[in-house]
Amino acid sequence: MSQLEIRPLHKLQAEFSVPGDKSISHRGVMFGGIAHGTTRIRGFLPGEDCLSTLHAFQALGARIDRLAPDEVVIEGRNGQLLAPSEAIDCGNSGTTMRLLAGILSAQPFTTRLFGDASLSRRPMARITEPLRLFGAEILCEGKDDRPPLNIRGSSLKATTFRSHVASAQVKSCVLLAALFARGKTDFSEPSLSRDHTERLLPAFGATFRREKNHLIMHGPQRLEGTDLEVPGDFSSGAFWIVLAAGLPGARLTLRRLGLNPTRTALLSALLRMGAGIVEKVEEPLPEPMGTVYVEGGQKLRATSVGGKEIPALIDEIPILAAAAALAQGITEIRDAAELRHKESDRLAVMAKNLRLFGVPVEERPDGLAIEGGRSLVGAEVESHGDHRIAMSCAILGLLAKGRTVVKDTDCIETSYPGFAKQIALLQELGR
Repeated sequence: MSQLEIRPLHKLQAEFSVPGDKSISHRGVMFGGIAHGTTRIRGFLPGEDCLSTLHAFQALGARIDRLAPDEVVIEGRNGQLLAPSEAIDCGNSGTTMRLLAGILSAQPFTTRLFGDASLSRRPMARITEPLRLFGAEILCEGKDDRPPLNIRGSSLKATTFRSHVASAQVKSCVLLAALFARGKTDFSEPSLSRDHTERLLPAFGATFRREKNHLIMHGPQRLEGTDLEVPGDFSSGAFWIVLAAGLPGARLTLRRLGLNPTRTALLSALLRMGAGIVEKVEEPLPEPMGTVYVEGGQKLRATSVGGKEIPALIDEIPILAAAAALAQGITEIRDAAELRHKESDRLAVMAKNLRLFGVPVEERPDGLAIEGGRSLVGAEVESHGDHRIAMSCAILGLLAKGRTVVKDTDCIETSYPGFAKQIALLQELGR
C-alpha cells in the first residue's frame, strides 16, 4: 500500500496544466465507440477510471489505437457493439458502469458489469429505474440494487423520466439509452447537473432540445465520429487552486483548464471566501477552456454552500472542506448527503481527517460545519481508498506545520496520474 509523505510548502510561483478532464474523456470514448466513423481524442486522461471505459469498448468490439498516453483514435461500431467474451470490469468507475448500462440496454446480447469493492457498494437504482422504463432487463446481484449488473439488451421504447436527484450520470445514462430508443424521450431533473453530455453529443451529430429542466430527444439517432480536444480537468486543478489561495505570497497560473460553468462552482465559493482568483475563457466550444490565475495571501473567511450550488460542486467538496479549514469562522456545507455514496463516505472521512489536522468539525447528516482559522498540524490520515480524499489531505499537509502522511494513495491513479510528481516539483521549486 503506497503513501505520500508531505512537508510544508513555503513558496509557490508556478505555471502548468493538469491532465485531461475525466468526465469528457469517458464520454469521448463512449460516444466515439458507438459512432459511425473515426473519432480522435487529444488530451485523453490516462487514469485508471478512463482506462476502464477504454478497455470496456475494446471488449465490445471497437478498434482503439493509443497514439500516445493522452491521444486515442477510435473506429466506432455505428451503434452495433459486439457481445463481449467475458464480464466487463468497470474497476472503481461509477461513470463507466452507469453510462455504459444505458448503451448496453439497447444491444442484442447480455452483459455483466462488475467493479471493485468500492464500486460494488454504490447504488444503481437511480439508473436501473429509468432503463427498465425503456424496456431494458437488468438484474442487480448486490443487495439494494447494487452491482454487479446483468443487462439483457432489447429494442428500447422512449419514455418519460423525472429524476429525483440532479445527477450527470443518471442524465447521461438516460440520454444514451434515448439515442437507441424509438420515439420521444423526456428527461427532467430538479436542478441542472453537469452538462458535459449535452455539450458533447451535438459535436457527434446528435440533436435534442432543452425546455427549462427538461431534455427532449427523438430517437433513434446515429452519432458521427469527430475530433475532440479535452481540456484540463477542473476537479484536478481545484487542489492547486485551493493550495495557492491558502498560501501567503503564492502565484499560480493554470493553463488550458476546463471552465464549464456546471463544474466551476468552487471558484464562486472561494471568491465569496475572499480568494484572489481570475478566470479567463479562451476557447468556448464545445467545452469552455481557459486560464485561471490565483494569488495567495488574502485572508479567507467562512461561507455557506448548499442547495442548487451542490451539483456543480459535488466532487470539489472535499477540497472545499480543506479551504474551510483555512478560513476564519464556521463554514457550513449542506444538502450534500450524496457524498456518503461515493468511493468512501466523504462527509465522515473528511470530518475525521480534518480533526486530525486540528480542525474542529461537526458532522451532519447532509454536510459539515467546519471551524477554520486555526494553525494546521501535520497528521497521519487514511484515504479510505478515495482519490479525492487522498489529494485533499495532501494539500492540507502542504499547508500544515510538520510532517503529514497520507496512507493508501494508489487510488489517486484513478483520476490524476502524476499528482505526486507535481507535489515533488512544487516542493523543489519552493525551496
